[in-house]
Amino acid sequence: MRDPGTVLAKANTWPDQPRNRDAIAYGLARHARRNSAGAETLWAGLADRFRWDAEQKNRVLNALAVFRSTSYSPDALTRLKALPIEAGDDASREWHVRVALAGGDWTETLAALDRLSDTQQADARWRYLRARALVKLDRERDARPLFAALANEANFHGFLAADWLGAPYAICPLSLEATPAQQQAIAAQPDLARAFEFHALGKLTEARREWDYALTRIEPAERAIAAERAYREGWYDRAVFALSASPETLRLYEQRFPLAQESRVLREARDAQIEPAWAYAIIRAESAWMPDARSHADAYGLMQLLPGVAKQVAQTHKLPYGGAGDLFDPGLNIQLGTRFLAQMARQYSGSPWLASAAYNAGGAPVGRWIGARGTLEPDFFIETIPYKETREYVARVMAFAVIYDWRLNGRVVPLSARLPRIGETYRPPAEDGARKAVVCPAPAGTPAAAPPSTGGD
Repeated sequence: MRDPGTVLAKANTWPDQPRNRDAIAYGLARHARRNSAGAETLWAGLADRFRWDAEQKNRVLNALAVFRSTSYSPDALTRLKALPIEAGDDASREWHVRVALAGGDWTETLAALDRLSDTQQADARWRYLRARALVKLDRERDARPLFAALANEANFHGFLAADWLGAPYAICPLSLEATPAQQQAIAAQPDLARAFEFHALGKLTEARREWDYALTRIEPAERAIAAERAYREGWYDRAVFALSASPETLRLYEQRFPLAQESRVLREARDAQIEPAWAYAIIRAESAWMPDARSHADAYGLMQLLPGVAKQVAQTHKLPYGGAGDLFDPGLNIQLGTRFLAQMARQYSGSPWLASAAYNAGGAPVGRWIGARGTLEPDFFIETIPYKETREYVARVMAFAVIYDWRLNGRVVPLSARLPRIGETYRPPAEDGARKAVVCPAPAGTPAAAPPSTGGD
C-alpha cells in the first residue's frame, strides 16, 4: 500500500496463494489511483500468472477502468463499456457518464445515465445532465419536464434548470417558530449556558465541546432553537452546521447563510472589485464562518488562506501580516482573501466559477483541465473536473452565491450568467433588468427544498 509499484514489480515470483492474490489485487487498485498506465502494464504480466477469484479480478478491472477515466485516457470509454456488470459500481457508472460527456457523445451519455443506480438517478446532478443531453439530441420536449422538476429545488442544478426555462428560483425561506416554553428550556439548559459563556470569552475549543455535548442532551426539535440562539449571538458556524444537518431546517436561509461582517465584506469585496455575493459564498463554503478554522492542508481562517499565499498578497497590497496566526483575525483574513480572489479572477478573465476551481485545486490542475477540455460548455466542464472535491466545491460556491445575492439584494444574478465560457470575459450583469426576481413557486406545506449544493454542506 505504501509503494505498490515497486513491490508489485516482483509479484510474478510470488507463490499463487490466496493471501498473495488479495495483496496483489489491492495493490494494483491502489497503484492505479496514481499511475493507471503503470498498473495496466503490471496487470498484463500478472493476469495469467495467478488463479484470481471473481472478486479479486473485478477489483482490478474496476480500478483500471475508473482511474483510466479520471485521467480521460483515450481508451477510457472502451474500457468502461467492456467492464463486466458484476465489476461495476457507482464510481464506474458515474465515470462512464463523464467520459461520454467529455467526448460529446450524447447518445452514449444517455445510455450511461440509464445504467446509473436508482439512488444515483434521483440525484439532481444526473437528472440535469439527462435533460442537457436530451437538448443536445434536439429532444427539448423531453427535456422540459426534467428541467421543470429540477427548477423546484434550491441547488446548483435546480438554479441552472430554472435558467433554461426562464423560471424563478425556488428559494422558499422559512422562519423558525419557537414557543416561549421551548425558548425558556434552551435558556435554562446548563450545558448550552456553558457553551455560550465560553464563546463569549473567546474560548472557542471549549465552547464547541460544550455545544456538542449539549446537543446530545436535548430533543431534536430543540436543536434548531439552540442554533437560532447561536445565530442571534453571532456564533454563526454552530447555526450553519446544526441547521444544515436536517432536511426540516434547510430553508432557514437567514441562519444558514448569515450576513456576518457585512460592512467589512461589502467594503473589501468592492475595493477588490469582486462581487460581494461571491466573497460571501467562498467564506461560507470554506469555513462556514469558523474564524479559527485550520485545514489539513494548513489553510487558516474564514477564507482558508495558506500562509504563503497570504504573505504574497499582503506584500503586493502593502497590508500588515505577521504570520499564520494573523489569519485568525476575521478582518485581516477577509481583506487578504478578497484580494486573492480578485487575483485569481484576473487570471481567468474575471470568471468566478473558474477562479473558484483554482482557489480550491490550484492553478496548475485547472490549466491542465482547460488544455484538455476547455471547449466544453461550463456546466459540462464542471461535471468533468477529475477532483471530486473541486467538482462539488465549484457547484456549491456558485449556488451559495445565488443565495447570498438574494440575501443581500432580494434579487439575484442568474446562475448561468456567472458561468461564462472559458476564454470569455465575465462582466457582472447590470442591476436594471439583468437580475431576476426570486419567488417561491411551491405551495405552502411543500417539503423542504434540497440543499443548495451538490456535494454536502
